[in-house]
Amino acid sequence: MAEVIYHVAVSLDNFIADQGMLTGNLEETLFLFEGDHVPDFLTDIQQFESLLMGGKTYEFGFKFGNKPGEPSYRGIKHYIFSSSLQFESNEEVELIKEDSIDFIKDLKQQENCKIWLCGGGELAGSLIKHQLIDQLVLKINPIIVGEGISLFGNIKPCFKLELVDMKQYSNGIIKPTYNIIYT
Repeated sequence: MAEVIYHVAVSLDNFIADQGMLTGNLEETLFLFEGDHVPDFLTDIQQFESLLMGGKTYEFGFKFGNKPGEPSYRGIKHYIFSSSLQFESNEEVELIKEDSIDFIKDLKQQENCKIWLCGGGELAGSLIKHQLIDQLVLKINPIIVGEGISLFGNIKPCFKLELVDMKQYSNGIIKPTYNIIYT
């Protein structure tokens, strides 16, 4: 059975995007995009055969030149969940308009690999509500942003975590890895 791993950057107050990211003006974001955590991130994502991404997260890439139907990360099969996006699915990027929960349950049963939940918060919230996320890898940025997109959207989950790895970077980012223990 496949594992779904939510590998995401987050602020200390549990936001995965701040106002700078929401407007597409990365010069105004407090999130760190440079530092010794970046090579580790690029190595980490090589373990994934596929990724799950909400439509809003996928559309964010359009502000930086990505086109509908193009992968955000080369070499990883993309499943994009959106009822509003319109593009032809292809070998690299599949647009999923059906229920994300049923699709991901089936995907987890069919695959024997690691699947990256890349974002966004609404998709993560719906998956955590249905106990479909197996592990959290949080790149905790040393920032407080006050508002933005929450780690799990509007869902307020309750579960235990088992720490399986921890790394600290010189720029202040901390990267804990947790297995989720649903109760």
